[in-house]
Amino acid sequence: MDCKLPSRQLELLRNCPLFVGCSEETLHRALSDAGCTMAEFSAGQPLYQPHSFSRSLGVLLSGSVRVTRDTLVISVLSPGELFGAAALFNDRSDYATTLTAAAPCRVILLEQELVSRLMDFDTRVRDNYIRYLSGRIRFLSSKVQSLAAAGVDGKLARFLLSRLTPDQPGLVCPATELAQRLGISRASLYRAFESLEERGLIAHRGRRVEVIDFAGLESYPL
Repeated sequence: MDCKLPSRQLELLRNCPLFVGCSEETLHRALSDAGCTMAEFSAGQPLYQPHSFSRSLGVLLSGSVRVTRDTLVISVLSPGELFGAAALFNDRSDYATTLTAAAPCRVILLEQELVSRLMDFDTRVRDNYIRYLSGRIRFLSSKVQSLAAAGVDGKLARFLLSRLTPDQPGLVCPATELAQRLGISRASLYRAFESLEERGLIAHRGRRVEVIDFAGLESYPL
């Protein structure tokens, strides 16, 4: 498949972690290969799930993608970022996380076999991929450290980000049920509500919770 991209998206691909510094011939080989496909997803639509995924490396060209595991928000991807590395070069039948379109998005998918051929053709692709994986290890290590220090506020923020989107910013959930889900007391839950409300991140009225500032909540210490 010959993937035709607008100039802005082509530039994003050229400068993404996999292809930065590579030749135009390498990029052309990738886009013209049968193992390269393009896909579009609407807000709220899953890209990868534990038991439904492609053994491909993806590049986000537009929109945003939320990466979660259970109620934990691991990251939010922006255009130019890679995803799907956990699906490559292993025999696992499941994928480690869930990737959901937080906004309408467009992606390029490079099948595992194509990635291997590109590494053979251009050693910079191989070096870039190793560098990218090293960076992911450092990111996940720091994420584990921050999670160990996260309090009740962080648990509530992670839960809300895993359930809500800008298109559907609110939910109705009894306090008792929510406290049980988070493994905390009702008193701790109400203190977390107050803390996030005081920061202007959420609104809490009765059994309804609504996210007011998604960007602020995503940058909150989770």
